Amino acid sequence: MWATRSVVQGVRASAVCLSADRHVHRPWVTEGIVGDVSGPYLLCAAPSSLDVRRFWYTSALIKMGDRILQLGLPLREPPRHGGPRPGAGRKPSGRRVGVPHRRRGRHLARHPVHVTMRAREGLPSLRSDRLLFEAMRNSIAASEKGDFRVVHFSIQSNHLHLIVEATHEQALSRGMQGLSIRMARAAHRALGHGGRVFSDRYHAHQLETPRETRVALLYVLQNWAKHGRGGDYDPRSSAVWFDGWSRPPPSADEEPIVSRPRTWLVRVGWRRHGLLRPGERPGALRRPVNVTG
Repeated sequence: MWATRSVVQGVRASAVCLSADRHVHRPWVTEGIVGDVSGPYLLCAAPSSLDVRRFWYTSALIKMGDRILQLGLPLREPPRHGGPRPGAGRKPSGRRVGVPHRRRGRHLARHPVHVTMRAREGLPSLRSDRLLFEAMRNSIAASEKGDFRVVHFSIQSNHLHLIVEATHEQALSRGMQGLSIRMARAAHRALGHGGRVFSDRYHAHQLETPRETRVALLYVLQNWAKHGRGGDYDPRSSAVWFDGWSRPPPSADEEPIVSRPRTWLVRVGWRRHGLLRPGERPGALRRPVNVTG
């Protein structure tokens, strides 16, 4: 307890300083040290807040005794050769990057959506294998719901392009999820075994302007010209049911398996920039798609 009393005395005595000019009587200043003092002492200032903090800090140390707290510093990981390390290895690029797993943007019912679905490597061609083609085609035909529909499509060797419409975000998500599951099950029946069918999440690009919609329609219906010689009307697409050609195709023998579009952009808006010409080759999309094809 003597140490605490000395600290108190030091705090109180810090308020007193010598001066030969004035005689000031401050009995409370030196109380507990030498008693009542009258003489050449001048009160300079009351104990400061810093002195008070020092007092309480010193009191706490005295009460703690020898119990000194030590901070544990993180030790550096010892060097090692080989093995997994955070951030090690070559970073993926190109197609291996895939579709980022982030939340998709807000979807509005008036905007159609261009969807790209890529099959995994090792599968037969979706376009030339008859059973796989029929599996994809029949799945598209059975995909129409009250709030989700496929209005155009094309099937290529290792990917599909779709133009879909949905009334809201949940309808788009549920519709694409149901379509993907339906296609996977149909592909399993065609192949005679299970396994993964699509290599990644589907890529969705929302169409917002008439020009952008025309570019997407041409890109989907004439995608075979991008990957080969092409021609007037792709038999592995919904081109025969499309009514926006400058020269109409021969009438199809079967009923359309795609739904009639309801959005203004697909029905009317895109026509402001001219009808599609048979054999017209697709150009680059307005916004780049990170899935080739």
